[in-house]
Amino acid sequence: MTAWSCLVTGAGGFLGQRIIQLLMQEEVKHFRPREVSNKRTKIKVTLLEGDILDAQCLRKACQGISVVIHTAAIIDILGISQRDHHECTRLLLEACIQASVPVFIYTSSVAVAAPNSYKEIIQNGHEEEHHGTTWTAPYPYSKKLAEKAVLAANGSTLKNGGTLWTCSLRPMYIYGEGSPVLSHLVVETLRNNGILRGVGKHSEVNPVYVGNVAWAHILASRSLRDPKKAASIGGQFYYISDDTPHQSYDDLNYNLTKKWGFQPDSRQSLPLSLMYWLAFLLEAMSVFLSPIYKYQPPFDRYLLTLTNSVYTFSYKKAQRDLGYKSLNTWEEAKEKTVEWIGSLVGKTQVSTEEKGSLMGRWQGWGPWFLSGAIC
Repeated sequence: MTAWSCLVTGAGGFLGQRIIQLLMQEEVKHFRPREVSNKRTKIKVTLLEGDILDAQCLRKACQGISVVIHTAAIIDILGISQRDHHECTRLLLEACIQASVPVFIYTSSVAVAAPNSYKEIIQNGHEEEHHGTTWTAPYPYSKKLAEKAVLAANGSTLKNGGTLWTCSLRPMYIYGEGSPVLSHLVVETLRNNGILRGVGKHSEVNPVYVGNVAWAHILASRSLRDPKKAASIGGQFYYISDDTPHQSYDDLNYNLTKKWGFQPDSRQSLPLSLMYWLAFLLEAMSVFLSPIYKYQPPFDRYLLTLTNSVYTFSYKKAQRDLGYKSLNTWEEAKEKTVEWIGSLVGKTQVSTEEKGSLMGRWQGWGPWFLSGAIC
């Protein structure tokens, strides 16, 4: 099989690391200095560090590359600039064209499609329904623009005269070992005497295991490298879910932590409609104070909608076009995740200073955890 090379942005992140692990099992070869080698399969991995918004850095990284898998993303919903996801994706696409990289796979998000209202219900949605976010909140808006740029670039002429083939994958909420959200949940719940804070009891979603999302990226790269398939798959987007049961965010958190004695919060919560209006007032306050003070609300209407809506999507199109099928069943994924959570619980108690560092900008219950980390 002809050797090929793959650049994964965000390779140190939650999803990126899993993609690298699976690529190490593929017939991939990298010829770079300072490489980590897999002697059994003759596969080499090079770690590159740079600014994802540095055009020169991106052009250098793309030299000699066959496939780019772009997972790098910012997961702070409330604080990111709207330009970040779009701008870095635009620069990376341009670098691919100049370096004649023929395949580009973008890790998008279900956030570019839904939900738009907590009153709206989407069950087993699919690509032909053309769902699209109407939010101008930084995360969904910038991801939507980035995905639009990726799909529009499909068919572009490369510097060497070849053709650029692109596609976009839209995972659901991703869970699994190494999840920064679940890590935060464990730390927060231990501080709260084992009581899980409610985040979305009104929701119904179909979460997806990180290993299965990584596998979908591998299958997409295979398909776009196949001359017989590239033309039909290029320019398409695919929802990526698996056979994890449909459930609320609260139920998922409980299912993954109850073995370790965590309990759901039994206290009565405010009505969702009231919380929505409170969020509106907090957003208005932020705008009012902006000339003199940068006030960051603890939550907003978008976050409330995201965590309290009914929206599930089918992976049938990915199954049909990419040959996608889960590598891990729900029971396997749950077992691995539960045991990993147990290792976190069993570690030495985190110092107060370390806890503050882990909390960072997290507002406690935003589930936007979808796209890995910043490379």
